[in-house]
Amino acid sequence: MIIPLAISVGLLGGVCTWLFLATNAFLIWAAFAAWACFYHCGGDPAAFRTTVVANLFGVVVAWSAGLALATIAPGPVLGATIVAASIAIYILAAYIPAFSSIPAVTYGYACTFSFLTQNADAFTPTIMLSASSRNALLIVPFSMIIGACFGFVSAKLAGWIHGVAPKQSVRAS
Repeated sequence: MIIPLAISVGLLGGVCTWLFLATNAFLIWAAFAAWACFYHCGGDPAAFRTTVVANLFGVVVAWSAGLALATIAPGPVLGATIVAASIAIYILAAYIPAFSSIPAVTYGYACTFSFLTQNADAFTPTIMLSASSRNALLIVPFSMIIGACFGFVSAKLAGWIHGVAPKQSVRAS
């Protein structure tokens, strides 16, 4: 199944890249993180649900922690405490079945902080509370959902390629 998967993900990876570069509307790296998360979670319909729900939960937790950091402008100790508490919260949320994939939640969390820390203008309460494309709470989830969709389609396409590819026959000697 490696060859069909390589063909499928390679082809759709090119399409995804073209789409993101042509529109410049989403974060391709967040989409690819969610795409990888889909396969990490099992590569099936249940994995798609887990990926989307858990990634989005991670985004919300990170955005909330980021908003606290941007609002109160803490020093290193308070800032580290806010991040530590938010991580503990999302790990404890694993008791809730929808959030039980801690790695999938972490992908959403990490992508959100990646966006915020790479875009200083996005790490302000004004932008974080706006309805703009600079708001991590909007751009990161949409990018990750698109990535999860590409993951789902790539799994279906790989399965189709595998099913229609000629099978090697094994001859008894």
